[in-house]
Amino acid sequence: MSEHLVDIKNERLSFFTPAGEVKALNDVSLYLEDGEVLGIVGESGSGKSVTSYSIMGITADPGRIIGGTVEFNGHHIEKLSEKEMRKIRGKEVSMIFQDPMTSLNPVYTIGNQIEEAILLHTDKSKAEARERAVELLRLVGINEPEKRIKQYPHELSGGMRQRVMIAIALACEPKLLIADEPTTALDVTIQAQILELIMELKEKLGMAVILITHDLGIVSSMCDRIAVMYAGKVIECGSTDDIFYTPKHEYTRGLLRSVPRLDEKESQRLVAIEGTPVDMLNPPAGCPFAPRCPKCMKICLREMPPYTYFSDIHYSACWLNQKEEFENAGKEES
Repeated sequence: MSEHLVDIKNERLSFFTPAGEVKALNDVSLYLEDGEVLGIVGESGSGKSVTSYSIMGITADPGRIIGGTVEFNGHHIEKLSEKEMRKIRGKEVSMIFQDPMTSLNPVYTIGNQIEEAILLHTDKSKAEARERAVELLRLVGINEPEKRIKQYPHELSGGMRQRVMIAIALACEPKLLIADEPTTALDVTIQAQILELIMELKEKLGMAVILITHDLGIVSSMCDRIAVMYAGKVIECGSTDDIFYTPKHEYTRGLLRSVPRLDEKESQRLVAIEGTPVDMLNPPAGCPFAPRCPKCMKICLREMPPYTYFSDIHYSACWLNQKEEFENAGKEES
């Protein structure tokens, strides 16, 4: 049994479409400790959400895991049936989805939707579930919870709907909360409130959090470790300081260059990453970022680089790091 709460090893997941096999995840390995906050960043299509869906066992058809293992809290997710997954989903692992309006059922009241998870996973009565639902709404900062519980999703604002989603996710106090871009559809002020709320609840309940986002500003203030994904691979992983102050992959550096900085003395133009994302129907043989990399070498196009480790938790898949390591070893020998 794994010593980590989440332990993904060499996961390969594909979607078998009429156009061919879309290799959404290609040899992904990640782990998460109890009570830790892991940020997963990368552009659209990099595999961030697909990785989290595989932990929840909600990969949409025609997608399926074709290799590797996904272990969560002692369960081998890839081996469980849908019936077995339902016992875990909501109770041990919960998810806040990107758009609350499409995640909440428009024909049921807020109260019904929170109570559903409580009744399914606990032995509470209907009255106790209603009481717990009111308590949860109060916990996530919704005013007049006794009144709100009788309302429908369309009667609430975007920020309140997202708070309801958090209340549903926390109904059974899970060990892991996955937040899939939880603030995308919200304005900046509400965004800050939601993220602060997630961190407060994380401390209060002692749960681990996986935060999926495009926003590097969010992960810098919230996460213990960050995994950078590109074209279905983890291309760099390390502590927040490692990623922000000593990035080792050209894609990570490109992401950081494209973010405005407040500490720059002079105004500087933001640098866009040239080129377009990889076609996942026909991924390249070598490093997937090679066609867009300003420092691309011939070997980068031919072979996928192995990981170079800079510490126990900081590693990166880049041939430039291998080259540097080889040159340093040569200097030491001479």
